[in-house]
Amino acid sequence: MSKIIAIDVSKQTLDVAYLIEEKWQHFSTTNDLKGFTKIAELVEIDDWFVMEASGPYYLPLASYLFNKSLNVSVINPLVIKRFSQMKLYRAKTDKKDAKAIAEYAMGNELKKWNKAGECIFELQQLLTAIELLHKQLTQSNGQLEAFTSSGELSKELSKYMKTMINGHKKMIAKLEVRLKEVANEHYKVTLECLQSIPGIGIKTAIQLTIITDNFKKFENYKQLTAYVGLSPRIFQSGTSVKGKGHICKMGNPQVRKLLYMCSWTAKRCNSSCKEMYDRLKAKGKPERVIKIAIANKLLKQAFAIASSQTMYQENYIR
Repeated sequence: MSKIIAIDVSKQTLDVAYLIEEKWQHFSTTNDLKGFTKIAELVEIDDWFVMEASGPYYLPLASYLFNKSLNVSVINPLVIKRFSQMKLYRAKTDKKDAKAIAEYAMGNELKKWNKAGECIFELQQLLTAIELLHKQLTQSNGQLEAFTSSGELSKELSKYMKTMINGHKKMIAKLEVRLKEVANEHYKVTLECLQSIPGIGIKTAIQLTIITDNFKKFENYKQLTAYVGLSPRIFQSGTSVKGKGHICKMGNPQVRKLLYMCSWTAKRCNSSCKEMYDRLKAKGKPERVIKIAIANKLLKQAFAIASSQTMYQENYIR
């Protein structure tokens, strides 16, 4: 019978827990190649290694096990947190967390983790760096404006801050060029298909390609919609509680923001989105609600187009 080998991952250590003949086994090792080798020695045919997606720290171990053709499952940390709360666990230690991961895995169906393409990691890092630089640029612009408004800004500091702001702008431009080069080198066809959809530009196309691992990560558009955080959330209980519905913002905020911006253009030039806009507007729906619906529509179109590797057809009929 296969066993579950649960691993609680931190920056420097790995805490391992598994059940043998109804007795819990536990040990700790280092989060490096030596520790990976020790953990891999535990495996038998059909065993599963299960861990949380702990920032970037789980990735080397998961990749090591994946490259050895072993069964690896990576679980959203929020799922384990809610599972522990449901079990009313009060203690929180690495040992206890590893056991909680194992208990969850033993009672639920596991999905095999697949390593993303090598260039996906570079693209993710480029996007993260660009996003950080944008935040720094916004902060620097705001600080310069505040200093200038005080009327007491020295020439030396003003010169320094303007130089820093220009440096941020140049670095952002340089990284964005590199981002497009890498994306086009590996996913040119997918990007061309996505950009054929009226309303979707290169930035959104690249983001969607990255988060879906070139649309291999999800089986259907509903899974992608939930991942992005555009799924509707109904708030209702019995006959008295009927709250206002919202989207479930538990996904990627950057992609949601891009799709929302795309909806501004799509409502004018994308025939399906324009029809949706006119229909919902006639029903008296608020502008924000309509644009979220259009963003959801664009995501559905993107999944269909990219999955089939075909170009957008305005009058396509299924």
